[in-house]
Amino acid sequence: MSTVAIVIVVLASAWIGFSAYGVLARRAFVVDNLRQYRVPERWWVRLGLLKALGALGLLVGLVVPAVGVAAAVGLVLYFVGAILTVCRARAYTHLPFPILYLVPAAIAGVLLASA
Repeated sequence: MSTVAIVIVVLASAWIGFSAYGVLARRAFVVDNLRQYRVPERWWVRLGLLKALGALGLLVGLVVPAVGVAAAVGLVLYFVGAILTVCRARAYTHLPFPILYLVPAAIAGVLLASA
C-alpha cells in the first residue's frame, strides 16, 4: 500500500473518530442536530460507538485489509442512514455533513480493498 493511501486511511479514520467523539461527548454542534432530526437520545451512545468502531476498523485495515473493508462498508451504510435521516427531517441544508463523512469512508474502503 502506498504512503498516500495510508495517509488517506488514517485521515479518514481521524475525521470519523472526531465525529464519534462529538456524539459521545454530547457536543452541541452534534447533538443539537440529532435533536432536530428527531434521533432518540437513547440511540446516541450506540451511534457514537458504531462510528468509533468503524474508525478503529479502518486503522486495523492497514494491517488486515479485510477488516478495514468491512469497517468501510459499515461506515458507508451508517452515513447513508444519516443522509436518509436528514432527508426525513427535511433538513436539506444539512445534507453536506453526512456526505463529508461518507466520501472519505468510501475512499478508504476502496484503497484498503485494493491493498
